[in-house]
Amino acid sequence: MRAAIVAIVLLVLAACGSPAAGPSAERSLVLATTTSTQDSGLLDDLLPAFTAATGWAVKPVAVGSGQAIEMGRRGEADVLLVHSPAAEEDYVAEGTAGRRLLVMHNDFVLLGPEADPAGVRGATVSEAMRRIAAAGAVFVSRGDDSGTHAREKSLWEKAGVAPGAPWYQETGQGMGATLRVAAEKAGYTLSDRSTYLTQPGGLALLVEGDPGLFNVYHVIEVTKRAGERVQPEAAAAFADWITGPDAQRRIGEFGREEYGQPLFVPDAGEPDPTGP
Repeated sequence: MRAAIVAIVLLVLAACGSPAAGPSAERSLVLATTTSTQDSGLLDDLLPAFTAATGWAVKPVAVGSGQAIEMGRRGEADVLLVHSPAAEEDYVAEGTAGRRLLVMHNDFVLLGPEADPAGVRGATVSEAMRRIAAAGAVFVSRGDDSGTHAREKSLWEKAGVAPGAPWYQETGQGMGATLRVAAEKAGYTLSDRSTYLTQPGGLALLVEGDPGLFNVYHVIEVTKRAGERVQPEAAAAFADWITGPDAQRRIGEFGREEYGQPLFVPDAGEPDPTGP
């Protein structure tokens, strides 16, 4: 009889313990974000702090901004952290997204071989693009529908240039891989500054500071209108946290000690330069 009672008590305790373990294991969200946030190391700093603060574990998927937005459309992610404003605005206008909040910015830089055969050093970005095309110098594009690729295409358009073979080459890969290919080919490329600083590949920084190179990141909540698997409460938790004081402080400090400058500038609460 005593053994039976003990067995019953153990079963009850096990049953009581399992719900406590269950939610903790299930509190996991999918973050679709860009390769720049991963390659720079920013996610490694932010995500453990978010989990500690909220109890939500994060499964990051680092792809181009265009691919991340497509994941949101299909309901395959709970929240997005991206940097392709025009594509973001189109996505939000479709009605399946929730809040779109300003998080941070950095900038793009135009890189190339130290010898600079096209003579772009110090030029405006539009003039630099025209000189690269006129010289037929190798330009290595990500070609992956990322935020960086979208900005690069807009820069060619503003420069009045239609890039093409043989000098224009696409990798279809992320920023780190594209930097390596550009270095191997002694070519030019466009990069976000954070990836350039954290993954030096033998390329020189030739054009920076142009207004056309400003690079803004937003967090976008996905809603159940995109699919039943979406967890709006997880999206809200992440959006609230990354625009909150702890995350913004971390963003502002990230990279300062190692590189002598922050890799991103926190912007939450500031006027959004890309509009609502």
